[in-house]
Amino acid sequence: MNWSGIIIGVFAFVITGIFHPVVVKCEYYFTEKIWPVFLVLGLICAGLSLMIEDQIISGVLGILSFVLLWCIRELKEQTRRVEKGWFPKNPRRKYNQE
Repeated sequence: MNWSGIIIGVFAFVITGIFHPVVVKCEYYFTEKIWPVFLVLGLICAGLSLMIEDQIISGVLGILSFVLLWCIRELKEQTRRVEKGWFPKNPRRKYNQE
């Protein structure tokens, strides 16, 4: 039996679940301007995924890299969700009054 696919699938599920609240908190405390951190981390994980020979670790790093890159888009979407009132605004931050 080859459990690699199941193991990688579990990690994909967990990583995706972890990063949803991470995006919400990052937007709340740092605004969407923190996106370069996600870009750098995503590119590092992608590079490491290419260099590591272990199938499971390489797969998990590949998934992590794409989740981190997807977070860039989600940060911008989270900003829109906050503007619509779907998520709370940070009271310490000044927002554009339109």
